[in-house]
Amino acid sequence: MPQSRNPGGARMITAEDAALLVKPGDVLDYGITFSQPDAFDRALAQRVGELRDITIRNCLSMRPRAVLEADPEGRVFTIFNWHFSGYDRRQHDAGRTHYIPCNLGEIPDYYRRFIDRVDIAVIKATPPDADGFYNLGPTSLWHCAVMERARIIVLEITPSLPRVHGSDVRVHATEVDYLIEGDATPTPELPSTTPTDVDRAVARLIAQEVEDGACLQIGIGGMPNAVCSLLLEANVRNLGIHSEMLNDGLVDLYRAGLVTGARKVTDPGRIAYSFALGTKKLYDTITDNAEFICHPVDFTNMPDVIARNPRAIAINNTTQIDLQGQASSESDGHRHISGTGGQLQFVRGAYASKGGKSFICLASTYEKRGERRSRIVLELTAGNVVTTPRSDMMYVVTEYGIANLKGRSVAERAKAIIGLAHPDYREGLAREARAKGLVPPHYL
Repeated sequence: MPQSRNPGGARMITAEDAALLVKPGDVLDYGITFSQPDAFDRALAQRVGELRDITIRNCLSMRPRAVLEADPEGRVFTIFNWHFSGYDRRQHDAGRTHYIPCNLGEIPDYYRRFIDRVDIAVIKATPPDADGFYNLGPTSLWHCAVMERARIIVLEITPSLPRVHGSDVRVHATEVDYLIEGDATPTPELPSTTPTDVDRAVARLIAQEVEDGACLQIGIGGMPNAVCSLLLEANVRNLGIHSEMLNDGLVDLYRAGLVTGARKVTDPGRIAYSFALGTKKLYDTITDNAEFICHPVDFTNMPDVIARNPRAIAINNTTQIDLQGQASSESDGHRHISGTGGQLQFVRGAYASKGGKSFICLASTYEKRGERRSRIVLELTAGNVVTTPRSDMMYVVTEYGIANLKGRSVAERAKAIIGLAHPDYREGLAREARAKGLVPPHYL
């Protein structure tokens, strides 16, 4: 946590006065998801005609950013983002937001070692408790590292923010400079998507590999959530949870009594996460609930920490995979769509866990401009970023099957992955694999 910088306690000012603290050339940090400020953001946007060369770092925006709406050509505000939401992706497409390549679990270290400037950090927090501590809510991630680096710290006090238990989620009034009054609007929600038949087919294959006592990490999206639904149906017991993101699917397992954490080594008996994102049901469940513990991301996402828990299970999505097992999960050619997040770190951590398993899942096809295309390809789309290298890939899963690539040659990998493709594309993929020498002439 930041050191005591204000023995008399933080001073309450208006959002407009807080925005006046910003000077030309400043670097600001808005934090992550729904911890990003709203009242301050609107006040800063009103100064668009007075400022120049303002840099803002943020991540996974859950609401439109007023500074971007007020500066559509990006003449004043430049946004650098650690992981895109749908809104951030649209801003990137318009040239107003720019991605920062990262492994999410390394970001606190980036601030402490490599990022030399945070002039002002503005992050949401709950009203203070009886001891004068403000709670940063269920988004620990790298907020403490940001505040350690920041020249000025502003907390936007938001009553609707869930108050949670965690290792670094409380900030005392003496550790910050200013307080501003935030909005009374509810915490933004991320609705659960209804699993498709393909999602459930993939989930069924993965659920068969999850044993009693497994420790789960679930990524964002319909397929990972469908796995939680299948585990509910299968009544898998004594589960643990050690995850970057806490979502509705994991909370459903907890509410059904299937999560005990009894076999965990880290935080035994508790559900560990770094940020929560879902519906009101999730937020209500974790509020003041000591069975959930929110950690900085450099704890939850470190492969050596993940590996301490036996039977660690990592379940994540990808958008394209080639015949050698490279997964591209964050871009569509040179168009960035999301981020590396914690995928690679959990792939490595789960593999290193005793009895652990890593699953990268995808639908075999997708529609683009009215045309069906295969997500399994001879080679990745030009410009696509490799999120999980072939050397790290363990299980690959589509609706047509599951294959473990560990210990397999290039030829064996190509054959196994072609078997996971939609039947309409298998012959063409086999022909391409032979033509490029990935497999012997008569292997397929």
